Amino acid sequence: MKSLLEGLGSANMDCRADGTVLDPEFGRGSYLFNTTIDGIEDADAILIVGSNPRFEASVLNARIRKAWRATGLPIGVVGPQEDLRYGYEHLGAGPDSLKALLDGSDKFAAKLKRAKKPMIIIGQGALTRKDSLAVLSNAAKLADAVGAVKEDWNGFNILHTAAGRVGGLDLGFVPGEEGMVAAAMAGGAEVLFLLGADDMDIASIGPEAFVVYVGTHGDAGAHRADVILPSAAYTEKSATYVNTEGRVQMTGRGSFPPGEAKEEWAIFRALSALLDKTLPFDSLSQLRSKLYAAHPHFSEIDSIAVTELVDLAALSKLSGRLTKAAFVSPVRDFYLTNPICRASATMADCSKIAAGETAQAAE
Repeated sequence: MKSLLEGLGSANMDCRADGTVLDPEFGRGSYLFNTTIDGIEDADAILIVGSNPRFEASVLNARIRKAWRATGLPIGVVGPQEDLRYGYEHLGAGPDSLKALLDGSDKFAAKLKRAKKPMIIIGQGALTRKDSLAVLSNAAKLADAVGAVKEDWNGFNILHTAAGRVGGLDLGFVPGEEGMVAAAMAGGAEVLFLLGADDMDIASIGPEAFVVYVGTHGDAGAHRADVILPSAAYTEKSATYVNTEGRVQMTGRGSFPPGEAKEEWAIFRALSALLDKTLPFDSLSQLRSKLYAAHPHFSEIDSIAVTELVDLAALSKLSGRLTKAAFVSPVRDFYLTNPICRASATMADCSKIAAGETAQAAE
């Protein structure tokens, strides 16, 4: 899709539909879970900012619980006060508490400084706000002050809630020079492609925009679309993914897509020919060859490419003023976090039970 847009002369592309301020221009280390999931067990102090990892990344949260049970390491939380399944100190709800850690007025800052391997986790609840650049800047300053990033340890971590976000940032799927961000495209684009984009503010898309939806489960984006190009679900294609820690993973097709659905690469290859901007590949293997040439780390399957340490000094210089609004987790309903779940009757029942709207059967 990026290649097609570039061929059409458009810089309007964005993989950050929720408005997160993460950007590859700050370096790959600025948007990865750099400690890695395994590395959580090496940490001896953890600070969680703007995240509820129990619902945003349950397996990762289980690793935190494992480390806490094994060592009793101190854990501090700035953000929602929820049951995370391990003990922690609730340091506050919003950016003021982050600033208190930075100036040393909060005693938990001393615990981070004493730690040999302190770890900071920044969630999307802190990165999709009006003051997110300032939050990211202060988090970088804190990471530098407590020694969270050094030659033998990288404790600066971003926790993602969008499954394809890291891969999109790796590809540079963000606005080019004079390009519009997702929110601006919703209100200003004449033709808008939604590539599985169901979690953006669909209601903000202007009535004059011609919307083309490419996806699988007919969620909010499909309901707004003027044209739907059905694509293959993740079980119906051979695909490459990048997880929150930057690990490249590859899947194989379990079955073929039904009806007229096609794999996304085939959809955009066909469109490019119709638009007289034919993309330079005719097969998935040819596309992958070009991908690997442009971004070599995508060929390192099941491994994490060596990344330079995050430039904390550059992040520290980001501008903006902190607000007093509390951090809020982007996950409002654990059972309905994506189009596949929202299309499931079982997940809908789980959601109702969790909300107390449906009583469980006695048996």
